[in-house]
Amino acid sequence: QVQLVESGGGLVQPGGSLRLSCAASGSIFSVYTMGWYRQAPGKQRELVASISSSSRTYYTDFVKGRFTISRDNAKNTVYLQMNSLKPEDTAVYHCNGVPIGAPFSWGQGTQITVSS
Repeated sequence: QVQLVESGGGLVQPGGSLRLSCAASGSIFSVYTMGWYRQAPGKQRELVASISSSSRTYYTDFVKGRFTISRDNAKNTVYLQMNSLKPEDTAVYHCNGVPIGAPFSWGQGTQITVSS
């Protein structure tokens, strides 16, 4: 199993920015499409953005133009730059493969709270 460690969350005001990081424990990371997911209280987990091994990106409509996903395969890390944050972006954010599953296990996630 490849371990994932997310970081970079916190409390931010509406309109603010945060940059999330997800570090993977193995070099095998580089051949996989990786995604950022989020889960708000009482809601299902949803895919926010993904990036392929060749850095092709995908964004769901609710973050398009505000979030940017990137990866650094030399560091086994995927990033999510989040700009123009809204209260509805409040959730726990996780990274995992796309599709979800082996060889990646779930990390602890990182909490994003957007509030004034």
